[in-house]
Formats: sequence, C-alpha cells, structure tokens
Amino acid sequence: MTTERNRASGRPTLEEVAVRAGVGRGTVSRVVNGSAQVSPRARQAVEDAIQELGYVPNRAARTLVTQRTDSIALVIFESGERFFREPFFGRIVQSISSVLVARNLQMVLMIAQAPEERRRLEGYLTRQHVDGALLLSLHGDDPLPAVLEERGVATVRVGRPMYAERGTYVDADNRAGAREAVAYLRSQGRRHIAAITGPLDMAAGIARLEGYRDVVGDGPVAFGDFSEESGAAAMRRLLEQHPDLDAVFAASDMMAAGALQVLRQLGRRIPDDVAVIGFDDSVIARHTDPPLTSVDQPIAEMGREMVRLLLAKIDGSDEAGDTEIVLPTSLVIRGSA
Repeated sequence: MTTERNRASGRPTLEEVAVRAGVGRGTVSRVVNGSAQVSPRARQAVEDAIQELGYVPNRAARTLVTQRTDSIALVIFESGERFFREPFFGRIVQSISSVLVARNLQMVLMIAQAPEERRRLEGYLTRQHVDGALLLSLHGDDPLPAVLEERGVATVRVGRPMYAERGTYVDADNRAGAREAVAYLRSQGRRHIAAITGPLDMAAGIARLEGYRDVVGDGPVAFGDFSEESGAAAMRRLLEQHPDLDAVFAASDMMAAGALQVLRQLGRRIPDDVAVIGFDDSVIARHTDPPLTSVDQPIAEMGREMVRLLLAKIDGSDEAGDTEIVLPTSLVIRGSA
C-alpha cells in the first residue's frame, strides 16, 4: 500500500527510499552517487528499495553534487554515409555502448565531417555536457584531442596518433596483421602481389601499407579510402598497369569486395588466377563470392579497452596517464586465398 501511495503522489523521493531501506538520506545519496563509503548490507537495502519504489535519480541534481554528467561522447570523424555503410563502425559502437549501459552511462553519438558539423561538435564537447570523449577515425594531425584535454575533457582514441603526440589510444596491430596476410600469400606461391591501401592520412592506412612492404618491398600499390568503390577503381588501375599480378592485399574488406567484383567482371578466377585478402574480418567477408580471407581485429575488445581507459582518466585512477594499448590480429582463411 505504501508503494502504491507514493507512486500515486508522484515520483518517489530520496527520503522515501531512505525510509523503505531503513537508512539515512545520506546513505541513499552515497549509493546513488556511486560512493564506496557504504557497507554492503546498507547498499543492498538501498538498491532493493530503489527497485521496489521505482526511484529514478534526478540527474541534474546529481550532476551538481558529483560534477559529472554521466555522459560519454563517441565522436566519429566521417560522413554519415560512410558510418552507416562500413561494418567496422557498427561493431565498435555496439561494443562501446554495451559497456557504457552496464555502467549506467549515457552515450552521445556524434558524426562530424563537414566544417559546420565540426564547429558544432567543438562547441558541444565541454565538461558541462560530457565527462569524456571516445574519438574514432581521426585524420591527419587533428588538434581536437589536445583541445579537449585542455578543457578538462578526458579523451581516448582508436588508433595511434599520426605523429609523436601524447595521448591515450587503443589500436589493433595493423602492421603485423598486414604482414601476416601478405606473408601467407607468399607462402602459397604468389609472386606478383599488389596492395590496395587505405587513406594515408590515417595511421591505420599507413601501418597496413608498411606491413605489405615488410614482405614485398616496393611492390605495385594503388590507393583507396576504405570504400568499396575505391577498391574497385584501384583494382582496375592495378590490372591495367600489372596484368600479371596473381594476388592482392586490400586494406579493408570493403575495398576487397570491390576488387573481387572487378576481377570477376574481367574473367579472373579467384583464387586460381588472383588471390585476394581483406582486412577487418567483417560480415562482408563471409558473404562475398568466394568468401573472403581477411585479417581479424578484436573490435569488441578494442571497444571495452577504450571505455576502461576513459573511465580511469575520468576517475583519476593510477591508469589516468597516457596509455597505449595495441591488440593482436589474426588471419582468417576462407576461399579467396
């Protein structure tokens, strides 16, 4: 009857939770605000009372107490078209979101490429709106990470910086993954191996090209931007200039899919005439014809590590300094190579 009466009179209050739990108002406040200075028994009583009453903390009031917004920005520096087309983004967003939800944190997804989008983004990313920011797909020597850190907004990025700048990042071992893929092609007797690169204003694009060159040296290269269309165009250029090539390493599955289409159109048998390997081991790799051999990067683990490092920065823990985490890749063999 008490629960029904409280709900009928409006939203349950902190005081009502305290009465139901048999503790003081301050204890309830400490539990709601995540303080460790509460006994396990009292915490359980408060959590049970919150569940029974359907209490929802007042986020604005909590922010005044904790100086936290409980919001994390996930910023992707690409066009909306590319974000929705490329499987990599969906997979890492899902990984990051699941970790944040488990921590009762909000994710603010922001996609910014055009100058006007960029201006709005920079205006929004302050401590008044978010506690920290996860940055994906940075290009070139982007000053935004340093700008945010100066404002007191903690940042973690996917991918190592292009230059020797400070910061915290999580990355896959792109160079080693590319090297393993091209070495596998070589071990299968391929002697004329070409590469389709990603954008060379991104560290991942550069590292995957370096991995190719570790094995082949100064071999034939065509430049792409990770998109399917760029992979198809690069494949045409390579065949025109190097008709005897017998293998291709593409720096993304999307580009590899475009390359496969062109090879089939021109009557090249895969893998008999030309073997193809991609990078990402995305859902695309399992649905090409033939299924695509690809380098798998641990995207779920990358997302979890990004959130862990960002929360450490926000909480000021021992791991709050600049940290670099590089996770291993693995080659997944399928029918294309």
